[in-house]
Amino acid sequence: MYGIPEHADNLRLRTTEGGDPFRLYNLDVFQYELYNPMALYGSVPVLLAHSAQRTLGIFWLNAAETWVDITSNTAGKVSGVNFAAALHSPRDLRCVSPSSGTQALPPLFALSYHQSRWNYNDEEDVNAVDNGFDEHDIPYDVIWLDIEHTDGKRYFTWDPNKFANPREMLQRLAAKRRKMVSIVDPHIKVDSSYRIHNEIRSRDLYVKTKDGNDYEGWCWPGSAGYPDFTNPQMRSWWSSMFPYDQYEGSMENLYTWNDMNEPSVFNGPEVTMHKDAVHQGGWEHRDVHNLYGFYVQMATAEGQVQRSGGLERPFVLTRSFFAGSQRYGAVWTGDNAAEWDHLKISIPMCLSLALVGISFCGADVGGFFKNPEPELLVRWYQAGAYQPFFRAHAHVDTTRREPWLFGDENKALIREAIRERYALLPFWYTLFYQSYRTGLPVMRPLWVEYPQDPVLYPIDDEYLLGDALLVHPVTAQGARGVQVYLPGKGEVSMIVDFGLSYSLIRWLSIHYFLSNSNQ
Repeated sequence: MYGIPEHADNLRLRTTEGGDPFRLYNLDVFQYELYNPMALYGSVPVLLAHSAQRTLGIFWLNAAETWVDITSNTAGKVSGVNFAAALHSPRDLRCVSPSSGTQALPPLFALSYHQSRWNYNDEEDVNAVDNGFDEHDIPYDVIWLDIEHTDGKRYFTWDPNKFANPREMLQRLAAKRRKMVSIVDPHIKVDSSYRIHNEIRSRDLYVKTKDGNDYEGWCWPGSAGYPDFTNPQMRSWWSSMFPYDQYEGSMENLYTWNDMNEPSVFNGPEVTMHKDAVHQGGWEHRDVHNLYGFYVQMATAEGQVQRSGGLERPFVLTRSFFAGSQRYGAVWTGDNAAEWDHLKISIPMCLSLALVGISFCGADVGGFFKNPEPELLVRWYQAGAYQPFFRAHAHVDTTRREPWLFGDENKALIREAIRERYALLPFWYTLFYQSYRTGLPVMRPLWVEYPQDPVLYPIDDEYLLGDALLVHPVTAQGARGVQVYLPGKGEVSMIVDFGLSYSLIRWLSIHYFLSNSNQ
């Protein structure tokens, strides 16, 4: 059995007999544990079962808190399921969630390399990092700004001292055909001098308490209101804030990151909104909780479409998600750590998301928390170059880790990994187009292409990109070889010796290799 992300666990779901069930309840989790059924940032209530005889998909279309037990007891039965389908083969995965849609086709730049940290300090810092990639001959397309770029955590604004001339900064990037992503979170500083807050309050579009007052919680700006994104009027107004005459200082090459949209409430139960808060139509928050981040990303993506008059495709990264979030952009695996086990778990986490429709997934390269040793950082770049969303990101308290700061040898290895990503961009773009048209995942477990081979069912340390590229990252410290299983007729299990410079074995046509090999 597979699916029901998001959990930091193996791809194949283990039984929960004698332990806690898997939980689906979107939460802001600080330094999440591995191999734990605890809830994380997003929820997709799609469960898959596969054997050599058949594949079954179940879609539980419910945004409330959900607990899922995986048991070997066959005497029970499933009830209350919105959709269930027996699939002819795993390649019919598009049938599992017919109402959630396929992966949006991203703009090409979004499939390239992204450079981020919390936070690049000011315009001078951004310019220095941007020039550093040129000086060290390392390709990149997108630089990111976290919450410190704003005026006192007021989103849709810029710090008047550190980012006094955002258009000039964006123009310098645009001259090199580069982009910027700025963070826009859905908690709004309660401040009578803040235009965004005043307009939401005057339109009565905040979530309410059970007593009918505006719901307020504590987040990055201090006391904050939470827009009711379940209300179409709120989403429409939010979208109207992204045109260039509304988002002052923005330009065509500025895109958006929605973080903290579980929603995160620092002083709320489990760091989220009270379950008895009230949304439009009288719905209690408990009933729609897992949809909040989905609606934030939807409104943001629509805002980017509107600002271009419908001519440009959006790019929006979200931390919280639900079934269908793939229609609006990318997700990442949240606040991971600079540890080998976190590098390893990024593979099954993204594979699980891909199986339920969300192909545009990645993990923070290098780990968000802590400081990676050079070997781990190099291995993470080599692995991240072959995951759909490829972004380096780090916590504000970590040391700087631009690719050229770890010595010439490591810089060369990182440059090689990033260049491999760019060499395959046409391939990546084709895979995303196929996913958009068919619903098939970009990043696939081996059993999707080879459904009759039970050896493949638990494998989650190697995977396929499309049906043509086999990837096996190195995720163990000090490794000089990995065991690779080559599926298909005449299966081969082999030990491959890599120098530090290589993280994977790839066959541009697996089918051709296997049918013509005498090994």
